[in-house]
Amino acid sequence: MATVDKNLSDYDKATIPNAKDFRFGFVVSEWNDTITEGLFRGAYDALIDCGVSDLNITRWNVPGSFELIYGCKKMQEQNVDAVIAIGSVVQGETKHFDFVCEAVSQGIKDLNVLHDTPVIFCVLTDNNLQQATDRSGGKHGNKGIEAAIAAIKMALLSKQ
Repeated sequence: MATVDKNLSDYDKATIPNAKDFRFGFVVSEWNDTITEGLFRGAYDALIDCGVSDLNITRWNVPGSFELIYGCKKMQEQNVDAVIAIGSVVQGETKHFDFVCEAVSQGIKDLNVLHDTPVIFCVLTDNNLQQATDRSGGKHGNKGIEAAIAAIKMALLSKQ
């Protein structure tokens, strides 16, 4: 497992581009909201820590992870420099997990290929709720922070 003994929250602020003039959009799934709220909080706090103004952050909620694709497409139209898609899909007893994970990852990939505004994939796809908890502010840190740092770097890349 890639996150064994690794805290996802660690970043060196000195290596992060100046983000004060960038605008970011969040699209957050309401499904598994204890996980997605933790991811959002981590990402939001990291953006603020890296100099982004609260006025330059927009958040929209969507019902579930499948709806992230449409929400992100619409957010790309809002004059933001990067979009962060936040969701959590936990393995259940049916193949629904596989279909949702595949569709969301392909949909977000398509948005990145078809449009100029980067969309960051911050969708946890875990086997159980404990794994999701561990990665949304638990023992492995917060994957949302990692997504925020990626969003800053991709926003800079899109400007170059």
